[in-house]
Amino acid sequence: MDANNKMKAGVYIDLFSGCGGLSLGLGCAGWQGLFAVEKDPMAFSTLKHNMIDGKYAHFNWPKWLPQKSTTIQELLKQYPAELSGLNGKVDLIAGGPPCQGFSLAGMRNSKDPRNKLSHEYIKMVDIIRPKYLLLENVRGFSAAFSNGKGESKKKPHSEIVKAAIEKLGYRVFTSLVNCQEFGVPQQRTRFIMMGVRNDLPLGNMEPFELLNEIRLPFLKDKGLPLRPVTVKEAICDLETTRTECSLIEYSGESPKGFKQLAYIPPKNLTDFQILMRKGLNGSQPNSMRLARHKASTCEKFKLIHEICRPGYVLNSHEREKIGTRKQAICVLDPQRPSKTLTTLPDDLLHYKEPRILTVRESARIQSFPDDFDFKGKYTTGGKERTKECPRYTQVGNAVPPLLGEALGELLTRIASRNKALSHREESTDAN
Repeated sequence: MDANNKMKAGVYIDLFSGCGGLSLGLGCAGWQGLFAVEKDPMAFSTLKHNMIDGKYAHFNWPKWLPQKSTTIQELLKQYPAELSGLNGKVDLIAGGPPCQGFSLAGMRNSKDPRNKLSHEYIKMVDIIRPKYLLLENVRGFSAAFSNGKGESKKKPHSEIVKAAIEKLGYRVFTSLVNCQEFGVPQQRTRFIMMGVRNDLPLGNMEPFELLNEIRLPFLKDKGLPLRPVTVKEAICDLETTRTECSLIEYSGESPKGFKQLAYIPPKNLTDFQILMRKGLNGSQPNSMRLARHKASTCEKFKLIHEICRPGYVLNSHEREKIGTRKQAICVLDPQRPSKTLTTLPDDLLHYKEPRILTVRESARIQSFPDDFDFKGKYTTGGKERTKECPRYTQVGNAVPPLLGEALGELLTRIASRNKALSHREESTDAN
C-alpha cells in the first residue's frame, strides 16, 4: 500500500475522518487529500502522524485551516468564505458520519443527536459542489427504525440523506458491501452511498456493478486470495505462543506492568501478512501492547474457549455457565473471517489464547498496514468512554483501508468514464 504512487485521480476532502482508514485507502488509490475533519484529538493525531507528516502523506493542507481536531459545525461557522472558494476545486467529498444511532449491533436510537451529523455533510456538499460523493456507514443506516413492536416507525435515514443529495443535483447510488470481498479478513457489511453530479455524463454505467467487476483484479493486484482471508491468515504471526517470539516490557507511553510481543516474522508469511508488512523494512509495528488480564479473567476466558462455538456469540445458556451478562462476547473462528470488529475490545477473544486482541491485531483485521502507527490512549473507561477516541475505538470505528482503496479505484474509473463521454459529446457537437 503506497499513498504516493498514483497521485492523479482527483482532490478530495474527508469529513468525519476518524484515524484515517478511508483517507488511507483513497490516497493509495491515487486521490490527493485537501483536508480532513475529525473532532477527536487522539484520532486526529493518528491521522496527522501518518497522512500529513508521515510516509502516507498525501494532503495539500490549506494555509487558512489549522491542522488540528475540529468539527464540521466549527468549519462552517469560522470559514464560510474559504469553503465557498473551494467550489469547483474539489472533486470528491467523502466521509462516514458517526453510526452509533444506526448500528444494528447496538441500541438503535432514532433520536441520537449524532444521527443529524449527516446533515452537516449535506451542507458541505451544497457549498463546495464536488463532482463526486462517497458516504460510508453501518448497515443499519439503510434500515427503518422500529417503534419497539417490530413495526417500522420512521423511514431509513439513508432515504432522507439520498433525497436531500438528489435535490442538490446528484444521481445517487446505494448498496451494501461486505468488506471480506475486498481482502479485509472480516465479515463487515457496510452501507455505501455514491453520488455523481448531474452535469457529468455516466452513460449506462452502474457504479456498484463496476465495483463487482474490479473486485478480482483488485485482489490479484494485491497478491491476495480470491476467497475471503481468514483470521488465522491475518494474525497467526502475532501469536504470543510462537517459539520464535518472546514477551518483553512494553516500551510505549503507558503505566508499568504491560507486556508486548518481541516480534520475529515466521519463515512463511501468508499473502495477507506479506501485504500488511510490506512497508516495515524490518522495524517493529506499534500498538503491540498486550492486555493486563487478571488471573480470574484468564480462567474465565479459558472456560469460554472450552464451551464456545468459535465464530458465534455466546448463547444464554453459555453466558449463564460463564456467569456473565455480556451479550456480544465471541471467540474468533481461525478458519473464517472475523466477526465485525467493534469499539469494545472484549467483544472478541483470540481464537487460540485466553485474551482479547491487541490493537495491532485489531488493525490487521481492519486491513491497516503494520507501518501505520496509532496514537493516543489504548482505552478509556467510565464517563469518558463516549467522549474520547482511544486506539481500540479508532480502529473499531475506521473504514477498512482496503475497502477504501477499492472504492477509490472505482471512483477513478467513474471519473475516467465521465471524461471519455464528455470528449465524445464535444466531438459530436463540433461535427
